Amino acid sequence: METLNELGDYVAAAFGDAVKGFAVAFDELTVEIDRGSVVAVLRGLRDDPKLRFVSFIDLTAVDYPAREERFDVVWHLLSPKFNRRIRLKTRTDERNPVPSSTPIFPSADWFEREAYDMYGVLFSGHPDLRRILTDYGFEGYPLRKDFPLTGYVEVRYDDEQKRVVYEPVKLTQEFRQFDFLSPWEGTDYVLPGDEKAKQ
Repeated sequence: METLNELGDYVAAAFGDAVKGFAVAFDELTVEIDRGSVVAVLRGLRDDPKLRFVSFIDLTAVDYPAREERFDVVWHLLSPKFNRRIRLKTRTDERNPVPSSTPIFPSADWFEREAYDMYGVLFSGHPDLRRILTDYGFEGYPLRKDFPLTGYVEVRYDDEQKRVVYEPVKLTQEFRQFDFLSPWEGTDYVLPGDEKAKQ
């Protein structure tokens, strides 16, 4: 298989109805797969002698809140033998779990925990699906696009009190004003320190 389109055609033929389609953009192949076929497709990509995608690189999620199935779960795999990369995508929502890829790639364990912690994506069959980055008792999913920027607490270690303290989130740049004027064309006002410059 010389081109990414040929690879996409081969994958689509090999997995039949499990593949909903594929696209090549920016020299990368993205294959959209059926949520229920995740484990079978991952196993096939790993074990097929013409593919050999044996290296798990990454798993993440993307949030599209306007869609009914708002999340894309995305896998990146590498075939060192053929020096090829592939991206897999499937859609899900807050209620329907995606089959865990840990039986095929055990290294997906913490990636799936992160997707759960940051987006709330559920993975069925995961050996230990719990939060990994946020604090115990944290409510909400910080990487969702509808996650509020205020009204939450942050955790930090206070050196004076010698313990972990909870404080309201402070967004120091939330109300900054930007003029978006080019420094090469000059501003419409006098910059601080230029008051004595000749006009």
